[in-house]
Amino acid sequence: MIALAQQIATDLLQIGAVSLSPDEPFTWASGIKSPIYTDNRVTIGYPAVRSRIAAGLAQQIISAYPDVEVIGGVATAGIPHAALVAQLLNLPMIYVRSKPKDHGQGQQIEGPLEAGAKVVLIDDLLSTGGSVLQAVSAAQTAGAEVLGVAAIFTYELPDNVKNFDQASIPFVTLTNYSSLIAVAEQQGRITAQQLASLQRWRQDPHHWPQENH
Repeated sequence: MIALAQQIATDLLQIGAVSLSPDEPFTWASGIKSPIYTDNRVTIGYPAVRSRIAAGLAQQIISAYPDVEVIGGVATAGIPHAALVAQLLNLPMIYVRSKPKDHGQGQQIEGPLEAGAKVVLIDDLLSTGGSVLQAVSAAQTAGAEVLGVAAIFTYELPDNVKNFDQASIPFVTLTNYSSLIAVAEQQGRITAQQLASLQRWRQDPHHWPQENH
């Protein structure tokens, strides 16, 4: 799995799904200053990359959640990956919106979901876990048994671990922040000083110093 984590991290950097800028940080919607910006929606445009992601997620799901009966995608970025994984595993698929529709039947979950069905939800990215855990709650309210979550990438933030622990929901990911910045250093994309700054951010993003030079 270490080799897979390095391969997916390499893919994300190569196609520009992940950008590192420790000296000129990005600002997230939450206001947090961050040396990294991730847009894994980019991955669907690269057949080889999306195929590796789908195969890796399918492998992890079968290993971590062998009783899975339904694959769920978290709208919107998790939907295409869930579709590919569901196809590989020959399983039904659903997807979960962030909130119910404000028209029609007002559904939040699309696709067949029977009470008691064992579901694994797929998302593209885990930061604090907030959005995917909302989807977990929606699926549980609809009667599903959510076995866990699978994602492409995690920032490995303390808030994410805490929130998943509090929800009693396990998660697996293909790659993570530590693997990604290690690959970036190996490829000469960042300096040793920048690596140290990137490591400090993950440990405490809320108080990460902006004086990174």
